[in-house]
Amino acid sequence: MTEPPAADAPSDPPPAPPATQAEAVLAARSVATSLGGYRTDIRSARHHVVADEPVDRGGTDEGPSPMQLLLGAVASCTNITLHMYAERKGWDLGHVKVDCRMFFADGDRKRQSIERTITLGGPLDAAQRARLADIAERTPVTLAVRDATPVVTTLR
Repeated sequence: MTEPPAADAPSDPPPAPPATQAEAVLAARSVATSLGGYRTDIRSARHHVVADEPVDRGGTDEGPSPMQLLLGAVASCTNITLHMYAERKGWDLGHVKVDCRMFFADGDRKRQSIERTITLGGPLDAAQRARLADIAERTPVTLAVRDATPVVTTLR
C-alpha cells in the first residue's frame, strides 16, 4: 500500500491537453466579429455582448473592454459556483457581490494579477465561509485563468 503524498508535497502537473481537437470535448464557444474599428460583437449561443475599448484607447466605449469581460467572467463564475454549492448544502448566501480588479506590475502589462473580493450577506458561520472561500479558488474560470489554459490559434 502506498503512502499518500505529504500535505506540503507539490501537486501533480495538470494533464496535457488532448493531442487533437477530435479528442477534445467542446465546453463553450464564442464568436467575435467586427466591421472595422475596435467595437466587437460577441455571440455565445443565443446571447449577444458588445466589447470595445474606451475612447482614450481608440475605441468608441460601446461595451466593456476585453479585460473587463475577463474580470466579469471570473466574477460571475465565482458568484454562480458559490450559489450552486450553497444550494446543494442548503445554505443561505443572501446577497453575494464579487468584485474583481486587474493589476499590472510596475506598468508591465505582461505581469499581472487579479484581486477578487467576495462579500457574502447570508448568515454563515466561520466554517461555511472558509469552505466557500476554498470553493471560490476552484471555479472553472478561476482555474482556466490561473492555470494559463493554452490558446491554439488558426489563421485563415
